[in-house]
Formats: sequence, C-alpha cells, structure tokens
Amino acid sequence: MGDQQQLEEMLPFLSLTSRPNVRATAMQYLLGVTASKNSAEFFLKNKAFIEKILSLTEDSEASIAKDSYLCLINLTAYGKFCKVLLEDYDPVPKFVHTVTDPESKFADSACMILSNVTREESGAEKVLDSLVKGDVGLAKVVEVFCQEGYNKKGKQLHYIGPMLSNLTQLREARQFILDRERCVVQRLLPFTQYQGSVIRRGGIVGALKNCCFETAHHEWLLSDDVDILPFLMLPLAGPEEIAEDEMEQLPDELQYLGEDKQREEEPNIRQMLLETLLQLCATKHGRKTLRDKHIYYILRELHTWESQPGLKLAVENVVQILISDEPEDVNNLNEVQIPEGVQQQLDQLQREEQQ
Repeated sequence: MGDQQQLEEMLPFLSLTSRPNVRATAMQYLLGVTASKNSAEFFLKNKAFIEKILSLTEDSEASIAKDSYLCLINLTAYGKFCKVLLEDYDPVPKFVHTVTDPESKFADSACMILSNVTREESGAEKVLDSLVKGDVGLAKVVEVFCQEGYNKKGKQLHYIGPMLSNLTQLREARQFILDRERCVVQRLLPFTQYQGSVIRRGGIVGALKNCCFETAHHEWLLSDDVDILPFLMLPLAGPEEIAEDEMEQLPDELQYLGEDKQREEEPNIRQMLLETLLQLCATKHGRKTLRDKHIYYILRELHTWESQPGLKLAVENVVQILISDEPEDVNNLNEVQIPEGVQQQLDQLQREEQQ
C-alpha cells in the first residue's frame, strides 16, 4: 500500500474544485492503493477519503468517476468496509438509481457494489430496506434485470443476479420473488441456462436455491403454474443417449436433447442446482414429483460424467432420497428432529466421504 503521509497529502486534490488533471492523477493513485492487500483498514481509519471517493463518482470527467467506482468495488470486497459504508454514508439509493438509469455509464459498476455489500446478511437487510422504502423498489430492479438492452450505454447489468441471490438470504425477499400475483420467479427461471454470463446464471440459480427453503411453496413451484423442475434439470443434462423407454418417462423438455447438449460448465452452479433439488426433496410432495418425473435417469448419467468427488456425493445425496422408502407421517424432512449425537456422527461420516 502507498505511503500514508503521501496519501494524506493527496487528500486536498481529491476535490471537485481541483484541476481535472490533478484529480485524475490522484484518483489513479488511489485506485492502485485500493487494489492492495488490507487497504480497507487504511480507509476505515481515514474516512475523509471515503467521502471524497463517493463525491467523485459524480465527477463530470468520466475517467475520474469510473476510477471512483472502481475504488468502491475494490473496497467493498471487505465486509467491515461494507458495514461502515452502509451505516455511515447510506449510498444505496444513489447506486440503485444508477443501476436503473438506462443512460448511466456506470450501471455495471453500481451493480457490482450492490452485489458486494449484500453478501452479508446485515448488508442485505440494509439494501432491501432501502428498496422497500425508496422510490425505486425491488420490482423495478427485477424488471431492469429481465429486460434485455435496458441500458442504452451497453451495460449488461449481470451483477443484479448475485445481488438478488444475496437478498434472498432474507425471507422478505424470498416472499417477494415467490409472490404468486407478481410472477417474478417465472421471469427468472430462463436465466438458469443463460449462456451470455456465468455471473447472471449463477446469481439466479443461487436465488432459486434460497427460495426453495420456503417449503410451503414447493407444490406451487413444481406445478404447471411455474414448472421449476425442467429449468433445474436442463443444465444438469448431457448428450448421453438414454433408453427409449426411459426417455419417454421424462418430462417433454428433457427428452431428445441432442448430441450437442452441454452440461453446466461451472462446478459451483452444478452444486447449487443439486442443492436446490435436495431442498425440493424436503417435502413429501416434492419427493413424489421428482420420482414421478423420473429425474433419476438424468442424475444417473450426471453421476457417471461428473469428475469432482464432492459433486458426485451431492448427486448421490439426491438419488438416495429418491430411491429410499418414503418415511411414514413425514411431510417435511426439514422438520425432523435428529438427536445431537446422531447428527454429529452423520456430520463426521459426511466429512470422511468428502475427504
């Protein structure tokens, strides 16, 4: 990190009243500092710099404003900085307006900052509260995300995906997405196969996984009104030939996918998809639907293809539930109380399997 005295001497130049070339040089130096290890600690001890960086996001010189946003992207990688930024400066309304401004050159940068600050639950609460109380709500953010070409400056807004995933840590956000009158979840489902951005794709899979913790909605999610299952299974399906009698038992969307069909290439997204299926298995209706749709055939081929031991285990966990005898009088496996000693033994066995 740069010399502290040199940084302090630079502070007066980080002003909208200083000459543009001086501001630009100072910001470029500061940007380099924010990219260094432990830089957030310096800024938390010298908060005047935070105020300057925030003010310079409004600079009339685009290069200076851009560097200011990049500084904030770097600094919001640190949880402690995010907390101070949100509590002391309340920048969320500004960034949300930037994201939803179709003429903004900095919409992607603002998306990345909002994605960073919502990773921890406290940050997600702050942002969601601001969206609920502000004049730009979560509905507008979803609308912007789903509308291709919304930003006229060519910004793709992919990082709204991870932001939505982060927000769905919160039950209020999950309930919004699962609101049956709004049809939000139906609009998000196609992005599980969005090839243009792994960030967007992964963000939406993460949001869907979180929403499936709301077990009261499982029957609706698996019904024809939403039909979530094909959107979770298609990324896990490959080009393998399946016996004709097995193929005909699969949902129409999962049949005859062709020899050029490719699976989801990102292991962490495959992991989240499998965790979502596992969560759907928590309810009796979910287990019955997954059995009746015969998704085992696709999981069998996935298990053969999968090279990562942890993901093979994740496939096995889903399959084990699907092929096991249905427990009597248990509608929701999440509500089954496991004795502490037994749970510790299960956790130990899982760690050994993963190793």
